[in-house]
Amino acid sequence: MSTTTIYQKRRAAVARALKAAGGGVALLPTAREYPRNRDSDFPYRHDSYFYYLTGFDEPESWLAIDASGKTTLFCRPKDLEREIWDGIRLGPKAAPAQLSVDAAFSTEALDARMPALLANQKSVWFPFATHEGLDARVDGWLDKVRTRVRLGDECPQSRNDLCGVLDEMRLFKDSHEIAILRRAGKISAGAHVRAMQTSAAMLRNPVKGGLREYHLEAELLHEFRRHGSQFPAYTSIVAAGANACVLHYRAGDAELKAGELCLIDAGCELDGYASDITRTFPAGGKFTPAQRRLYDIVVESQYAAVKATRPGKRFNDPHEAALRVLAQGMLDTGLLPKAKHGKVDDVLESGAYRQFYMHRTSHWMGMDVHDCGDYSEPGSKPRPDKDAMGQPIMRKPSRILRPGMVLTIEPGIYVRPGKNVPKEFWNIGIRIEDDALVTIKGCELMTRGVPVDGDEIEALMAG
Repeated sequence: MSTTTIYQKRRAAVARALKAAGGGVALLPTAREYPRNRDSDFPYRHDSYFYYLTGFDEPESWLAIDASGKTTLFCRPKDLEREIWDGIRLGPKAAPAQLSVDAAFSTEALDARMPALLANQKSVWFPFATHEGLDARVDGWLDKVRTRVRLGDECPQSRNDLCGVLDEMRLFKDSHEIAILRRAGKISAGAHVRAMQTSAAMLRNPVKGGLREYHLEAELLHEFRRHGSQFPAYTSIVAAGANACVLHYRAGDAELKAGELCLIDAGCELDGYASDITRTFPAGGKFTPAQRRLYDIVVESQYAAVKATRPGKRFNDPHEAALRVLAQGMLDTGLLPKAKHGKVDDVLESGAYRQFYMHRTSHWMGMDVHDCGDYSEPGSKPRPDKDAMGQPIMRKPSRILRPGMVLTIEPGIYVRPGKNVPKEFWNIGIRIEDDALVTIKGCELMTRGVPVDGDEIEALMAG
C-alpha cells in the first residue's frame, strides 16, 4: 500500500465518523512557525494530527474534510523568490495529484473560501485547545456564514472536538506506523550503546576538562542524525550522579565520574514518529554493590510490567506489577524500614513508596512522545479509586490493552539524601524504559537493541 493510500484511508475514516455523528465538516490546521531570534526560526515541526491525515509537512497548511469524504487542502502558493531562500513549495496546483486530495487552494484564499465550506453543514469539527486563536478564527468564518442566512445558507449549529475522533484512530498503530517505530527504536538504541561506550572510553582515557553530560548528548544527536532521524523526539536527558534524581533534568555541563551512575533518557524522531528509551549505567563501566542492588530491583520491576503488558490486561496493570516489585525492594533494602512501613501491601496502601518512585510506569507513544489516546476504557462507569496522592476520587477503569497500542514501560527508583535513608543509596537515580507494542500474544519491546541486564551493560562498556 502506498503512503498516499494510507492517508486517504485515514481521511475516509474521519469522514465516516462525521457521517455517523449526523454530518459536518472537520477543519485542521498544521503547526505554526515560531521565531527563535531575529531572522531565525526554531526548526519547524508539523502538527501531528495534520500530518497523520496528509503526510504533508509544509507550514501554513489547512485541511477540510466533510462527511461525504471530500477533502480540501489549503497550502502556501508557489513563490519563486521565497523558494530561493526557503526551499521548494508544493503549491495548490500540484497538491491534488501529489497528496490525493479532491481540491487545493492557496492559503491566501483561506478566509474567502472557508465560509462556503462551512455553509449548510450541520456541525463544525476542529481540535479543541490545541492551536492558539483557532476558536476565534472559526468564529470569524461562522459570522460570514450567518450574513448569508437570509439568502438561504444555513450555519452549523454545533461545534465538536475533532481530537476525540483522531485520538482513537491514532491509539492503534497500523503496519506503516509500526515499521517506522521499530526503525526509530533501533536508531535510538544504537545511540544509547554509543553513549555508554563513549562514557567508559573517555573515563579510561581522561581528556582535559573531564567527561561532561554534553559530550554524551553530542554522541546521541550524532547517532540519531547519522541514521536519518530528522530530530530528537524530545530534549535529551543526560544526568550524571545526583542529577538523575531530577525527573526532567536536561543535559548540562556536569562532570561524569567513575563510581557514579549516568541516566540517559533520549530518543529520536523518525518520519514523524518518536522513540523513547531510558538507560542507567555506571559512568566508568562497573556498578558499585549499592548501585547494582537497586538497579536489579528496577530491572525486575520492568520484567514484571512487561509480563503484564498483553491483550486483555488494563493500562494500569503494568504499573501495578512494577510497583509491587519496587515496593518490596524498598523494604528489602531498608529504604522503607519494615518496622515502620510493614509489608508490601501496607506500603502500596499508604503510598510510602512515592518518596522514591513518584511517576507512572507507562504512557502512550507514537507521533508524540506522550501520545494521544484515552487512558480510561470508553463507555465504562466511574468507580471509587485514589489519585496520585492517595486521595479518594471517582475514576473510570483504565483502558483495556489491545493489539496495535504502543506504550512505554519505565519504572525507576530515585533516592535523595534524607533522614533514615541508608547513606549508601544517596543520590542514586535509576530508570529503565522501553517502548512496547501490544501484540496478539503479548508485547514486543522495540528498543532492546541496547542491553538492560547489568552484566550485559558492564560487558558492553568493557569493550
